[in-house]
Amino acid sequence: MIDMSDYGNMEKVGPIGKDLPINDEDVTTRAGNLILYQGNSLVIYYDENTWNFTRLGKIEGATGEELLDAFGDGDVTVTFSL
Repeated sequence: MIDMSDYGNMEKVGPIGKDLPINDEDVTTRAGNLILYQGNSLVIYYDENTWNFTRLGKIEGATGEELLDAFGDGDVTVTFSL
């Protein structure tokens, strides 16, 4: 479970509580991209952004609008599982 906040009207971001190794590359995000930011934060994008990120995965089949509807405007707690 990660507490996440809205940032820049394009993403939800939250600290993961530890530093992980990064493999940053120039990335243009799309809706549903899961990104490791600076080795210590998880980001879920619902809009585009270009920066050096470590890609982790993608929420398949979700549009930016659908993700905004699911997450809402404010803070959320997101549970990740396999």
